[in-house]
Amino acid sequence: MFLFPLRTRHCITIHQCSLRLQGKLTAVARNIHTHIPYKMLPLSIEQRRPAQSPEYDQSTLSNYKEFTVLHTDLNLSVSFDKSAISGNVIFQLKKLNKDNKKTSELHLDTSYLDVQEVEVDGTGASFQVEKRKEPLGSRLVIANPSSNDEFNLTIRFCTTNKCTALQWLNSKQTKGGKPYVFSQLEAIHARSLFPCFDTPSVKSTFTASIESPLPVVFSGIKSKDSNEVANVYKFEQKVPVPAYLIGIASGDLASASIGPRSTVYTEPFRLQDCKWEFENDVEKFIQAAEKIIFDYEWGTYDILINVDSYPYGGMESPNMTFATPTLIAHDKSNIDVIAHELAHSWSGNLVTNCSWNHFWLNEGWTVYLERRIIGAIHGEPTRHFSALIGWSDLENSIESMKNPERFSTLVQDLNDDTDPDDAFSTVPYEKGFNLLFYLENVLGGKAEFDPFIKHYFKKFAKKSLDTFQFLDTLYEFFPEKKGILDAVDWETWLYKPGMPPKPHFITALADNVYQLADKWIQMAQKLKTSEEFRSEFSAIDIKDFNSNQLVLFLETLTQNGHSTEKPKDFDWAKAPVASKVLLDIYQDKIVKSQNAEVVFKMYKFQIFARLQQTYKNLADWLGTVGRMKFVRPGYRLLNSVDRPLALATFDKFKDTYHPICKALVKQDLGL
Repeated sequence: MFLFPLRTRHCITIHQCSLRLQGKLTAVARNIHTHIPYKMLPLSIEQRRPAQSPEYDQSTLSNYKEFTVLHTDLNLSVSFDKSAISGNVIFQLKKLNKDNKKTSELHLDTSYLDVQEVEVDGTGASFQVEKRKEPLGSRLVIANPSSNDEFNLTIRFCTTNKCTALQWLNSKQTKGGKPYVFSQLEAIHARSLFPCFDTPSVKSTFTASIESPLPVVFSGIKSKDSNEVANVYKFEQKVPVPAYLIGIASGDLASASIGPRSTVYTEPFRLQDCKWEFENDVEKFIQAAEKIIFDYEWGTYDILINVDSYPYGGMESPNMTFATPTLIAHDKSNIDVIAHELAHSWSGNLVTNCSWNHFWLNEGWTVYLERRIIGAIHGEPTRHFSALIGWSDLENSIESMKNPERFSTLVQDLNDDTDPDDAFSTVPYEKGFNLLFYLENVLGGKAEFDPFIKHYFKKFAKKSLDTFQFLDTLYEFFPEKKGILDAVDWETWLYKPGMPPKPHFITALADNVYQLADKWIQMAQKLKTSEEFRSEFSAIDIKDFNSNQLVLFLETLTQNGHSTEKPKDFDWAKAPVASKVLLDIYQDKIVKSQNAEVVFKMYKFQIFARLQQTYKNLADWLGTVGRMKFVRPGYRLLNSVDRPLALATFDKFKDTYHPICKALVKQDLGL
């Protein structure tokens, strides 16, 4: 009860009291409805707040706001002969609208799917697959789904040869001589594998029964009632996840233990290399992450090293990280990618962006946690060194964008039916990391920021959120630092294109790299003969450089050094002797490297130096990797110096690439 005294020093009328009370109650009601805290964010950001948080996902054709998915059961059959997956999906659904008349239809996402039959609580139901709407697919409309608040929906379906969620490889396309299939569902390709609410805003527990003539892995824990003799593999995912996190692969797979709760799966010919690369390190990553956030909730953490054509560094399928074989560098130098995918177990998988506009909440947090894990194991200078590499990658990514004004902002606007794949770049990863790193420092360092990390992930565990909910939580957690937070240039960080403000990085591991690169550029403008260069440089220069330092060295060379007195017009193409002798002096650690990151930067340097005899080497290498981090910029580099070779190379290898990779390279080449 709210009482007003009749006699006070500052008298007000009962009518005035009523108006004030009504105003306060309206404000409270509004804040409850939209989850807005009573203390508003800075006005420039508050003005952008959506009508309701989490923001509605415009990249789905489903009416996901009208239903809750209580559980999802997948029953699938893999046919390598037909290059198709068929079966049914059973959704346990609950209506969120109690007025049944207002829930007269159920809408799901599909894309290039053959929808064959629909049942509601065991009875056939009428349905319609609407005309395709690019790039979002075809809406599946089910009329009058049920008069009950809770019901089971069963849909029988089969993938088609236009499926964008799967890559099929025949026995001639794998090194093991047996066929192979794997899925890649992020961002909006789950709808091409099975009908679903294909939005990160909808989470569900899963069970799966998958029949295949070859071993199967799935984004869950294998059930004890799997019958591998009958080629039936069963799995369970007890933590609710969005559809895009489902992962399926089947092929000639062998496995080996790499830790107390981790197993690696891969084709038999590379099993021992994989085991050596990851053994004993994965558990260190898990334990380091648990200290920073809280206990790992998923039980097991396994890794699938996919076939060469796998398009990403890794995909954070719960319990079963899908990873690229380019991680196998034979020196453990690329396993930081596993720290990244592991970190997704909290950021992305447990706490998820509500739409692809807020993708940075997945990836920026994950890069931040990845570097915290690496820093906890190898020391703070290593964390900062990784951030320096990331900063360089961000500069390259924005510089190569065709539409940086749109796609280099941290918070995206994909509400005009833009394909989220078109917005994929380093920006949400590195710009997101740098924002969190900046906040860590401006709020007082790790000791001040770490309690917020735990609070944030506990508050939003098993939920999906938008940027405003993140900001609200930040302000709520640090009420005494509101002035500091208000002074943050949120408009620039979140909504302006281009590079963000650069934080201060510890450069202890980079200084020697920068000095050597600068010296090479200075000498390349003065010296003329191979002998002169060999008197100044030797293999000892990089003897103690690790692979990441070699990457930074090569990248710094192509950026014309790190010195504040950079030569404005220096061109490696005008210093062919210097270019050739550099690679010759350092050939053991650079030219002969098996680390894909080093190899790619070497090819980039050779292109910048216009060493024409090496162009074919890059072209051939592009036929051995499928990871888009290398394939896309590789073709752009090749196209910049020899378009006919780039086109011929793509025509030769295009059918070995994943459909997403193939489509994006076509865009890059203007085909």
